[in-house]
Amino acid sequence: MNNLIRLLVKEFREVLKAEPDTVASAPGRLDFLNTHQDYKGLPVVSVGVNLRTYVGLRRKDDKAHIISINMRDLGEPYIDTFQPPDPPILGKRWFGNYLRAAIKALHRLDMHVDGFEAMILSDVPVGSGLASSAALLVSFIAGLNDLFGLGMNRKQIAEAAYIAEHDVLGIPCGRLDQYGSTFGGIIRIETKPPFRVEELPWLDAVFIVMDSGIRHSTADIHPVRQREINEGLSALLSLDSLTKSLRRKLGHRYDEVQWEEISLEEIMPFMNMVPEKPRKRILYTLLANKTTEIALRVLRGDYTCIDDLKRIVGKKWSSEIDRYLGKDDRREGIMGVIMSYQHELLRDLYDLSLPLLEKIWRAALDNEAYGSKLSGAGLGGSLIALARDEHAIRIIEASIKAGARSALKVGIDEGVRIESI
Repeated sequence: MNNLIRLLVKEFREVLKAEPDTVASAPGRLDFLNTHQDYKGLPVVSVGVNLRTYVGLRRKDDKAHIISINMRDLGEPYIDTFQPPDPPILGKRWFGNYLRAAIKALHRLDMHVDGFEAMILSDVPVGSGLASSAALLVSFIAGLNDLFGLGMNRKQIAEAAYIAEHDVLGIPCGRLDQYGSTFGGIIRIETKPPFRVEELPWLDAVFIVMDSGIRHSTADIHPVRQREINEGLSALLSLDSLTKSLRRKLGHRYDEVQWEEISLEEIMPFMNMVPEKPRKRILYTLLANKTTEIALRVLRGDYTCIDDLKRIVGKKWSSEIDRYLGKDDRREGIMGVIMSYQHELLRDLYDLSLPLLEKIWRAALDNEAYGSKLSGAGLGGSLIALARDEHAIRIIEASIKAGARSALKVGIDEGVRIESI
């Protein structure tokens, strides 16, 4: 039993005068590759890490009574009480809305939940690009699943968490966060039905999470980018010169396009007829996905795609790739180059970076990181770096000197689980 579980159980006993019947936990996740692509139906790559949210629960009468230790310690309102199975959603910033949404999602899925007491404790930082809300939802739903014997498997838990966040709360997210937190490890997530998950080999390296301290909201970023893509699609579809083949692959909405079927060669002749911002958003979508496809091949040990990668990333990053070819750590090195290239795409084509984020990114690369990129929605939050373990302290110190509020080394961790207490 780790220290957070011990503290949670201790608080449960002292405040609620009882033992928890179950404790569930779920990890935060790193947004490893193909950021901002899940809501377009494209595959994304997630890493579950050993920063987790813990929820202790026990059955009690017919009401839900929830306490957040984190909110209490911040001096914020920290108790929520409501009646299952269909509680109202309260003011926009109320912490209990995620938990209410989870109950409503289970009700929509015909999962019956009675009254309970719950206590929450988390070390996943809020608003830092590590999917704190998904870790909360997934651990809470998994705890309810165990408490009430709902019989849900991991995929069903992930889907219930997605329904809670996307459908109930109306947050325009994809499935990256919920599936990444539920399954943990390094995984490829198909974000179109049937939402398959592929477990990928782990890297012989560590991740460093560098928190900028700048807070953001996914709900303030995703709808804008989605609207801009839609504008670009409308511009393309209005062209009489557009080929029939390309027209069939496009759509009027960002999530209707057959992105994986579109080659750069066939679309580039028409891109100069699209307004600048929509053009950049569409190019980001294609370039990030193409390099993610290659990264997946490298992760699986296939290096026959390196020439294709070089053609996409250009001269600067090609020379970085050449540094690692033939070396024992070539897989980690090439993955790092792809991370850094995708960061530049997020900065230059998706306009999601800030001067402070660039300073932190540069500091990581200048101090022996294989690569670094934004993790999450952008315009704040965290960056992640991939590096040898022996370089982690150096990168942490350099990123803090560059302005990061905090930085820490994290390990890859498994997904949602029921803890021994």
